[in-house]
Amino acid sequence: MSTPSTGVGSAESLLVQEAVRRAKQGDREGIRLLYVRFSGDVLRYVNSFVRDYHEAEDITHNVFAKLITAITRYEERATPFAAWIMRVARNAALDYLRARRAIPTDELRIADSDEGDPGLERGLDIREALEELPTDQREVLVLRHVMGLTPVEIAGTLARTESSIHGLHHRGRRALQGALEARGAAPIVLQAA
Repeated sequence: MSTPSTGVGSAESLLVQEAVRRAKQGDREGIRLLYVRFSGDVLRYVNSFVRDYHEAEDITHNVFAKLITAITRYEERATPFAAWIMRVARNAALDYLRARRAIPTDELRIADSDEGDPGLERGLDIREALEELPTDQREVLVLRHVMGLTPVEIAGTLARTESSIHGLHHRGRRALQGALEARGAAPIVLQAA
């Protein structure tokens, strides 16, 4: 008999497994537990695609509404639930962007009067630099550094190999640094004396 792990990660994993099992049986409490645990992560991830917080909220709610029936297709052996739900969220965000692209509209940007905020400027520089990256590199960087997923979870989410994720991460970080340097917004790195 194996000794049970006392780590927080394993306890959370067991709770997620139980919630998935209950949700597959049609128990709304299982869906609620999954929503409570993953909705914030899904919202941040979707927002990184659509760049509209209110639309990202709607998409996130739709992901979890559809989860009631889609959960039956989830197989734990294939991929961790966190990676699976992020893949579902990614597909929903991409579907939204495709549908929106079909309707030509003029995008209006209103300048913020608080131009002196260095945090705001840094955030805009990072966002613009990320937008310059190839989509696959940007997705890996967002999943790794914003969502906090491991390379294995990212591989499952994007249906790629772990080694390709490491390569995309490395190239993405290097390209991001170059784009930030071109804007004069690269992080300051202390040199050893």
